[in-house]
Amino acid sequence: MMNHSKQLFEQAQTLIPGGVNSPVRAFKGVGGEPLFFKQGIGAHLIDVDDNLYIDYVGSWGPLILGHCHESVITAVMEVLHHGMSFGAPTELEIKLAQKIVTFMPSIEKIRMVNSGTEATMTAVRLARGFTGRSKIIKFNGCYHGHSDGLLVKAGSGLLTLGIPSTPGIPQSVTEHTLTADFNNLAQTAQLFERYHQDIAAVIVEPIAGNMGMILPKPGFLQGLRDLCDEYQAVLIFDEVMTGFRVALGGAQAVFEVMPDLTTLGKVIGGGMPIGALGGRAEIMSCLAPEGPVYQAGTLSGNPLAMAAGLATLNEVSKPGFYQRLQQTSSALIGALSEVTQSLNIPFSSTSLGGMFGFCFTEKSPLVDFSDVASSDESLFKRFFHGMLGQGIYFAPSLYEAGFVSSAHQDDDIRQTKNAARLVLSKEALAI
Repeated sequence: MMNHSKQLFEQAQTLIPGGVNSPVRAFKGVGGEPLFFKQGIGAHLIDVDDNLYIDYVGSWGPLILGHCHESVITAVMEVLHHGMSFGAPTELEIKLAQKIVTFMPSIEKIRMVNSGTEATMTAVRLARGFTGRSKIIKFNGCYHGHSDGLLVKAGSGLLTLGIPSTPGIPQSVTEHTLTADFNNLAQTAQLFERYHQDIAAVIVEPIAGNMGMILPKPGFLQGLRDLCDEYQAVLIFDEVMTGFRVALGGAQAVFEVMPDLTTLGKVIGGGMPIGALGGRAEIMSCLAPEGPVYQAGTLSGNPLAMAAGLATLNEVSKPGFYQRLQQTSSALIGALSEVTQSLNIPFSSTSLGGMFGFCFTEKSPLVDFSDVASSDESLFKRFFHGMLGQGIYFAPSLYEAGFVSSAHQDDDIRQTKNAARLVLSKEALAI
């Protein structure tokens, strides 16, 4: 049987570094070769060899409504015929901004950009410009995009590939990035005590989604808020992943902690490339052209992305949407937990809204990167490939969160449970 994915990957490697345009896609975290997909329908993907998969990646989070949702496609098609890009303001930018500001009270003004990396990079620059300080605090295993100053002990692809840092970044840049363990408030306080006159901001994923999925300990986020208030630093919540994914108001609504700045992406673009940063008007007004901190982008506010995002937020704001999404993610995690428990396989998991994470370990709950790193990665790799063979597509990395959509149905969960029982039964016998 011809393997078109294999052929395409071989061709891609001659033209594209590693054969992929984003490192985790290369399957190096799990071994083997990546699949090439040609179509998405609802909760399912079809690869170039016409194999069907239940999709728990969802383009890494944006597709909260599933693939090709009718309202999103209709909105994009309508705008498409009026023009794909103007490099000038459109009314759609205002409408999407109004939606986001309505649902996230911490955001008084917002700037649309083109990616999560651009959003976090700009947020850090803005915090430095606002405070006149240089240093930032980030947390080990948290990933905030690939800008120079944030690729220090980052998560996601860097963890997957085993790269603790990356060449090409001068020490003069990274020396301004301070790190602490996620959920460790004492370490953070010590950094503030030592560098209290030069810390511009703390940036954190309120739910860590790039070292698996780790929830904040009770009081951790509020503790960061209190420290930033005490030392007059800017608190940045990186909600590129969690924004409109775990709740209508993001993780900040769930944990009732208001940051000074919030970065967004993924869901607010409905599958189109997008990013945004927003927050207190006093800080946001420092951005050019209103203020001196410069940021610009040719495709910022692109009408296709605005239309897709607006259509998506219209859907997720309907009554009961997140309750149903939580039921689906809980059902999935419950099914996997039931299977592993029946086979005496250590398993730790969590879910919130349309986001979930799991790994094979006795430690529960997981509180930081070391907990995930000490889990059974070899078993995860075998489980990933076993499930892929059964038509279940999980993220090809131990260090990535998974996602469900409103398109997932009870039958998808049943199929996933049956596949997991088949795959893990073989593992249990091998043990």
